[in-house]
This record gives sequence, C-alpha cells and structure tokens, in this order.
Amino acid sequence: MILRSLRLRSVRAHADTKLALTPGINLLYGPNGAGKTNILEAVHYLCLSKSFLTGVDRYVLRRGERFFEIEGEFTGTLRREVKIRIAFAVREGKRVFVNGAPLERLADIVGLVPVVIFAPCDQSLTLGGPEGRRKFLNSMLSQARPAHLEDLINYRRALRQRNGYLADNRGRQIDNGMIAPLNAILARLGGRIIALRAAFLEKFSQELKRAWNRLSEAIEEPVIVYQGSIPETSYASPTEAEEALKEALERVTERDREQGRSTVGPHRDELVFKLDGREVRRFASTGQHRSFAIALKLAQYYYLDSRMEEKPLLLLDDVFDSLDPKRTDVILDWLKDDTTGQSLLTAADAERLRMHVMQWGNPNQCIHVHCGEVSLGPPEV
Repeated sequence: MILRSLRLRSVRAHADTKLALTPGINLLYGPNGAGKTNILEAVHYLCLSKSFLTGVDRYVLRRGERFFEIEGEFTGTLRREVKIRIAFAVREGKRVFVNGAPLERLADIVGLVPVVIFAPCDQSLTLGGPEGRRKFLNSMLSQARPAHLEDLINYRRALRQRNGYLADNRGRQIDNGMIAPLNAILARLGGRIIALRAAFLEKFSQELKRAWNRLSEAIEEPVIVYQGSIPETSYASPTEAEEALKEALERVTERDREQGRSTVGPHRDELVFKLDGREVRRFASTGQHRSFAIALKLAQYYYLDSRMEEKPLLLLDDVFDSLDPKRTDVILDWLKDDTTGQSLLTAADAERLRMHVMQWGNPNQCIHVHCGEVSLGPPEV
C-alpha cells in the first residue's frame, strides 16, 4: 500500500499537520524532539490502531488537549483507495473509520495496511524479556492471519476470567464446575495459537536466514526455538496441542490457585534466538545483537510481503544512529530496491544525513520537521 496523504490533529508535538507523501523513500529530518517520530507513530496507528511507543492512547494527546485525530489516504494494487481515520477522546475512547464507515471492532483494521516498524526499541527483541518477543510474533501473525488475532483476543478474555477466579479463590477449594469450562476454552484457543506459531516459525526461519545472510558475512546459522508449555511433539496439529494444553492446565490447577494466576499456556511461552546453537541473549556480541534484531525485521518484511495482497509499509525511526557503515549500506541498498515498498524514514544527525542523501542520489521526498511543523525540501549538503 502507498500512503498518499496524512493528517495529524493534536498528536503530541503536532497541533494540525498535513503531509502529502510519495511512493519510495520519504525522508523526515530535523532535530530531536521536533515531532518526526510522532509522524511514524501516527502512521502506525492507521495500520494497527495503536502506537508502537505506548499502550495508552491518552499519552499520545498533545498537551492540554482531550481529543486527537489521525487521517490517512492509501492506494494499492487491489484496493484502489482506502481512507482510514482514527479518533480518540478522553471520555469516548477510540474509534476507527474506514472509507467513512465506523468499524465495530478495532481489531478489524489489522491487516488492511501491512506495516513493519524499525525502531531503537528493537534491541529489546534480543536483550529483553519474553513478552517483547511474543508481541513481535503476535503482531506479525495477526497481520497475515486475521483469524489468529481473533483467537488471541478470545484467549486473553478467557485468561482474564481464569486468573480472576484463581485470585478470588486463593486459599480456598477450587470448584471444578467453574474451572473446567475455562480450562477447556483456554486449551482450545491456546492449542490453535501454539500450533500456528510452531508451523509459522518453520517458514519464518527461512526468511530469517535470508535476512541474516544479507546482513552478515559470517556463516553462522540463525535459529528460532519455540519453548512452549507443552511437549514439542504436540505442536503438529491444533487438536494435539489442545489435548496437551488441557492436560497441563489440569495438572497445574492447584499451583495456579496458590499463585492466583495461570502459569501455562501461549501467554507464557518463549522464543529463543540462537546463532550456531548459542543463545543470542546470553552469548552474542553487541554487533550480533544489532544484526539479529535487524534481521528479524527484514525477515518480517519478507514474510508479510510474500503472504499479503499489498506490500507492507516501512517505518524506520532513527535507525542509522546505532548502525555501523556496513549495516547502513545494507539497509540503504534494500530501500532503493525496486521490490521494496514505500518507506518513511526519520533522521536527526545532520552529518550522517548528508552522507546518506548523497549515497541515495536523493530520496523520493525530503520533509523537514521542526517544532511540530513540516516543510518540503532537502537538507543542505
């Protein structure tokens, strides 16, 4: 998909900003704090109905405001024109409109405009805890398979119910008539989630190897291991995973009652990244961590591009600030590739920016951002 126009009203640094964008590379430049990342955040909202920086919508409000609005017009190969509007008010909450019609469920927007975000926080994929890796996996699968997102939503709802029951009954006898139906629901939904994750990772591993080979001259083999709550032999089908998860839930019910929460299921599972059999989080060098995080995002683009009807939109937030020249060249070459879709890229470092602009032979469009206002034109070189 190509984002043709964008409007932000009362979004962080932006009072009322309008932008016309072009296919190819759109370079947003300006000092730190000018509002460049806010523009990427707004685009991310249009694609997934949420920010990549915060899970709290009101934090996106411009200071002193109680309402924000984001609008975008997209064109694609199959959908000629799609207009998306996100509106949030402190009292009314968030609403999503597609071509003027309100969506009954916010989740229905996911997958309409596929998106991949490169950001400084990507380092947490290899250095942080398992929650960030699960979010990465869930986001990718939800964009490619709407039914998976539905399963995730329903699983989380059932999980909250089970956790609530366990917390309310700590120190008491568990009523099997209450817990058994919840176990059955979690097992059915969780089994589907686990089986899909396992099948997906087999395919995604090939995309990861392709991305790693593009980034690194080393011959290490990147591997992703899914560490689940049930035996690996149960991943073969949703039915087998459901039965194994149901048994696991029943087995740990007493422990869960004591802790007041559910301790097995896909919400507790882990992705382990390895290079030549060694865990990246524990043994990788700083350079390997950076390369692996970038490879994951490249692989995400490859995967979505091969399975979605429209090319993913690329958002790159200050990616060059932490990259060495070799990795910078790889990303630039990739962005210039005719097979890569539209990208929005932010940069603040003027010296590095001049080098990049000359190397590109100029982006398709340069946009200067300063104090929440935008103007067209390249940086001085």
